[in-house]
Amino acid sequence: MFADYHVHTDFSDDSRYPLEDVIKDAIAMKMDEICITDHVDYGIKVDWDSGKEIVYRHNDPLANVDYPKYMRAIKDMQAKYGDKITIKTGLEFGIQMHTIDQFEQLFQRYPFDFILLSVHQVEDKEFWTQDFQRGRSQQQYNERYYEEMLHLVENYQNYCVLAHMDLITRYDEAGIYPFEKIKPLIEKILSIVIQNGKGIEFNTSYGRYGLKDTTPSIDILKLYHELGGKIITIGSDSHKPEHLGAGFDEAKRILKNLGFETFCTYQNMQPIFHQL
Repeated sequence: MFADYHVHTDFSDDSRYPLEDVIKDAIAMKMDEICITDHVDYGIKVDWDSGKEIVYRHNDPLANVDYPKYMRAIKDMQAKYGDKITIKTGLEFGIQMHTIDQFEQLFQRYPFDFILLSVHQVEDKEFWTQDFQRGRSQQQYNERYYEEMLHLVENYQNYCVLAHMDLITRYDEAGIYPFEKIKPLIEKILSIVIQNGKGIEFNTSYGRYGLKDTTPSIDILKLYHELGGKIITIGSDSHKPEHLGAGFDEAKRILKNLGFETFCTYQNMQPIFHQL
């Protein structure tokens, strides 16, 4: 089974990769299944029909997915290419504690196969701009990041897996923060995830970001396995053609070496297990 479960199209504000091109490329790669997971980030982005002014950054709108168009487009792709590839409907929820209610309302509006829970911002401050890290020590911003994640998994249930769990590492200009210092927080998060029947993602983007470790780290993956975690998806976090489906053979090899036997796809928010 070759299935990419973290894919962005031009419905995301940070991608210009047309949905139909994504599907055609996936078919050409002989992908069995693909889940479209475009961005929603309440707090820093608005909905197209919110009535609020759309702010533009680098000619790209700071706006969430245009949901009616998105759902129709995915249905059109399922009808057009469903005999060649299975296409699932998802979103990537960039949740913060103060935006939970907005995401809950969105989740109730549409039928989804799969939802990624991501922490892209904390206190409406982004990581990639260093706004979140500025004025904090490395210890402070790492701990605050995982504290937000802990509060989210304690208070929100309508998701499938945690995406790129140690995303903060990608934007940590001070280097790798020692795992042992944040292990207690991460263990609490993973224990709740497992207890609630949720999972985590193996995100294959670490290579293109030049990271020295996987995403999440080998330490996190080991801990998840030790705690009894079994639900894991594999996603490229693709925004461009060259990202799609990249690194999947390596991902499966790493997971098998760590003791995982299966990975998951989803239907109607329920995991389906496949042998690695």
